[in-house]
Amino acid sequence: MALSVLECQQCGRGGDGVTLDERKLAVLRAIVQDYVNTEEPVGSKSLAERHQLGVSPATIRNDMAVLEEEGYIAQPHTSAGRIPTDKGYRLFVDRLAGIKPLSAAERRAIQTLLNGAIDLDDVVTRTVRLLAQLTRQVAVVQYPSLTRSAVRHVELVQLNVNRLLLVLITDTGRVDQRTVEFPSGISDDDVNVLRSAVNNALVGQRLSDAPTRVEELLDTIAPALRPALTTVASVLLETLVERREERVVLAGTANLTRSTVDFRGSVFPILEALEEQVVLLKLVGEVDSPSMLRVRIGDENQVEELRGISVVTTAYGAGDTALAGLGVVGPTRMDYPGTISAVRAVARYVGEILAGN
Repeated sequence: MALSVLECQQCGRGGDGVTLDERKLAVLRAIVQDYVNTEEPVGSKSLAERHQLGVSPATIRNDMAVLEEEGYIAQPHTSAGRIPTDKGYRLFVDRLAGIKPLSAAERRAIQTLLNGAIDLDDVVTRTVRLLAQLTRQVAVVQYPSLTRSAVRHVELVQLNVNRLLLVLITDTGRVDQRTVEFPSGISDDDVNVLRSAVNNALVGQRLSDAPTRVEELLDTIAPALRPALTTVASVLLETLVERREERVVLAGTANLTRSTVDFRGSVFPILEALEEQVVLLKLVGEVDSPSMLRVRIGDENQVEELRGISVVTTAYGAGDTALAGLGVVGPTRMDYPGTISAVRAVARYVGEILAGN
């Protein structure tokens, strides 16, 4: 099971319980950083030249031998340097990776772009594109879940004597529209009464609680209007329970093709998996609090086609209330500190915007 970055898997211990000292951890950190930056296997000589490790190349080689024996690094081929393994990346994320703060320019760019959104669709579209640009990975953003939202307003618009347009508006900006048919017709006055009754019962209610309030409303309406309200309630309940909110969008799939060294074979199975909404929902739907962030690395991913990549996800919403998830998908050779920082920052800004609506 993948852990959040606040949890520690292995906690600096090898498979046989040997504790890695700080020097070996520093060597592992340097290997990860150099491999992420250069895409080339890392040797002891280059580590000694690029990093102030305070020891000789021979000592670094010995430390690398221990790290390799413990499964944190591997040699892709004879006479090559070393590259991190999934286990090495996991230890790097859990123990070694500091969160890289966004620059002031990056923070202003996020705020300016997202504040310019005109509706929920625009917020989601801007968010997914922005996240892909900041991280240079594939970005995934889930629309706010209706079940986690509250009712802001229910509008009933009479189209003709036999038909109404029902518009459900949530506090997260979701708008859902349905037509309601009345075979025997309905008057303007009755529509006004129904609109008032439905809004009095539902405005401010969590959508998960709304079906109960709708059923209770049927017992309080005047008997003459009960058949009409029953018709409206039936359509409204369909809207509330239908899982149309499970929508996910992505951007930046071309980023997966930037390097030829990052995947176990072809990138196409990964691209095909990312076309499936069910797969995307699994990726971003695991974190249930904006204060949490999860990193899945390589074989920690449950989807077979995605076991050569890493997934960084969190939730966005108001306070500790999660409305939906977002994150990025990319190679295990990822800038984890920068990616984690960008995912957290974008999620925070999106949550603030939706809360302000």
